[in-house]
Amino acid sequence: MDPLLQTIFDSILDGNLQGCIKGVTAALEAGKGPQEILNVAMMSAMDEVGRLFQEGEYFVPEMLVSARTMQSGLALLRPLLVAEDYKPVAKVILGTVRGDQHDIGKNLVGMMLEGAAFEVIDLGTDVSPDLFVEKIRETGAELIGMSAMLTTTMINMKTTIDSLKAAGIRDQVKVMVGGAPVRETFAREIGADGYAPDAGSAVGLAKSLLQI
Repeated sequence: MDPLLQTIFDSILDGNLQGCIKGVTAALEAGKGPQEILNVAMMSAMDEVGRLFQEGEYFVPEMLVSARTMQSGLALLRPLLVAEDYKPVAKVILGTVRGDQHDIGKNLVGMMLEGAAFEVIDLGTDVSPDLFVEKIRETGAELIGMSAMLTTTMINMKTTIDSLKAAGIRDQVKVMVGGAPVRETFAREIGADGYAPDAGSAVGLAKSLLQI
């Protein structure tokens, strides 16, 4: 890998936010294109972060720091990518379901997906089924990710899926679910397309569901 891009890659793995900003700035000044920086350095780094998490070498705090570091660099690239009419691999809508205010896991999933070149539309917490439906129609998103951290709010995942069916758009979007009390069996029971136990696997699941 080019030394300038390697610097960015390493800064993300190390969670060195200032190093990432300086690295991206230096790479741009040296004539590197924003898509090259994103694809070769940043996306590769986040793939490696996901691998290290899956192998137990990184834990949630390390993954979170790396994701925030990546986002600091992405903030510099985003206006340049827009100017180049860069297309994300897919649009994904994220939200914690109605009645649930927890967002740390959802936020981490969003950052990991951004690092994998998804366009993330984060609806926040306490998201009603109607809002999920509205935003799918508005954005044309191909995937939604629902989170629940309470056993009492898990049922609202099924309520949301039922609302997608009632609106006639269930077949237009893939649905993945996650959260501390959620399990694979529950995901199947409510008709979700997939379940991710953590942020690292959520990226792989999203790519698999959309055949990316």
